[in-house]
Amino acid sequence: MAEQDKPDNSDDSTLDRIKTGAFERNVALTRMGVGAGAKIAGHTVRNFFRRGESRDEANRNFYRAQARELADELGRLKGSVMKAGQMLSLYGQYFLPEEAVEVLASLQDNTPSVAWSFVEPQLIDALGEETVAKLDIQRKPIAAASLGQAHLATIKATGEQVVVKIQYPGVASAIDTDIRTLSRLISATRLAPKALDLTDVFNELRDMLVRECDYVQERQFTETFHERLSGNSRFIVPKVYPEFCAKRVLTTRYEPGYSVASKEVQALSQARRNALANAFAELFVTEFFDWKLVQTDPHFGNYRIRIDPEGENDQIVTLDFGATRTFQTGFVESYGKIVRGSLQGNRKEVAQGVLEIGLMSEDTPRDFLEGFADLTELIVEPFRKPFDPLVPERLYTPGGAYRFGDTDLPARVGQTAALKMMSRHFKIPPQEIIFLHRRIGGVLVTLKTLRAELRLHALLKPHLGLN
Repeated sequence: MAEQDKPDNSDDSTLDRIKTGAFERNVALTRMGVGAGAKIAGHTVRNFFRRGESRDEANRNFYRAQARELADELGRLKGSVMKAGQMLSLYGQYFLPEEAVEVLASLQDNTPSVAWSFVEPQLIDALGEETVAKLDIQRKPIAAASLGQAHLATIKATGEQVVVKIQYPGVASAIDTDIRTLSRLISATRLAPKALDLTDVFNELRDMLVRECDYVQERQFTETFHERLSGNSRFIVPKVYPEFCAKRVLTTRYEPGYSVASKEVQALSQARRNALANAFAELFVTEFFDWKLVQTDPHFGNYRIRIDPEGENDQIVTLDFGATRTFQTGFVESYGKIVRGSLQGNRKEVAQGVLEIGLMSEDTPRDFLEGFADLTELIVEPFRKPFDPLVPERLYTPGGAYRFGDTDLPARVGQTAALKMMSRHFKIPPQEIIFLHRRIGGVLVTLKTLRAELRLHALLKPHLGLN
């Protein structure tokens, strides 16, 4: 969605329908699995005659090609199997080849839409013909994703513009089959180590998909955020219209805005971009430490910027609360120990938090815990006090604000992680960590996109008891 008032629908490609039956979805993925097996055999034979760097490069190209074919097929199938592929990229950084993670992460939600004739029966079945008749609905969607698509509509009685989000028929009932098939496909394509048991990972993916297909729960989260942010003029959360909501349909007020990356937002003054960036960071900290309720999907499409013509009160529109997660108090406190210990150089506290969360165990070697502390002390760099000697001097403004637009922190974190964290002692993190870090990463990308210059240390002080 590139423009303020209407989305960019320059891509008019539309699917007549999606494959929702277990048989036809299985046939499509099984066919690919058989083809993958033949390609693996050929690749293995060819690699026998390669040496050194030539073999490594061939492996990288092979993994990339296998992952691209998988991603293309998931994109055509849409539904829960495509969403599972997106989520798998988050876990995959711990066990999949880098090339495969990169390709799966590209499975974004800006997919081709599905014809109105395919989704209309789902809408009528959910709301009833009389209720649907109260809406004047545009047949062409304003957004299409893996699980459903959104249509702009007008409530005939009041003239209010709303967005009707309709889940694709059969998506929820296909979850179990899709997860089993995707699990077999990952094995068939040899993208994951053969000896690695991914049962728990795919069980977690299934649970997350069930939650994201529950629009009743998403409605409740939307209403909760609407209520909690109603007194904060910096944020807009769409109003929910209960009459036009059901388990597979969610209707909210249409709230236009610009993308964070749009030329209009990029043209704002440094002070205005800083104010927006600070609001993004403050919202996340509030969600995690105060509410223990976090919207964990940081996709740019879920946040819009409402630019104030007077230049005094630019606002952030927050959308799509399907990926919202609650966090237990104990988890928040333990994670706080890791952050506080990293900021204060207290590695004993970092280790305590790590053990409590379950990232490592009591028998983890000391040198590995030290390596993890090296990593976390680097990650918290933007939250250090102004002119901290551990932060490259070039990343501070003369006033001590951190220059997010100039930082190379992600590259340094990646290098350090590759050097320090390759060990059998490091476990695939629990889903709380996976999705929390997805949101944190999204916040940092947003601040970099806004080229923000901020002092964020003060933001954490009241939550972590920092000096």
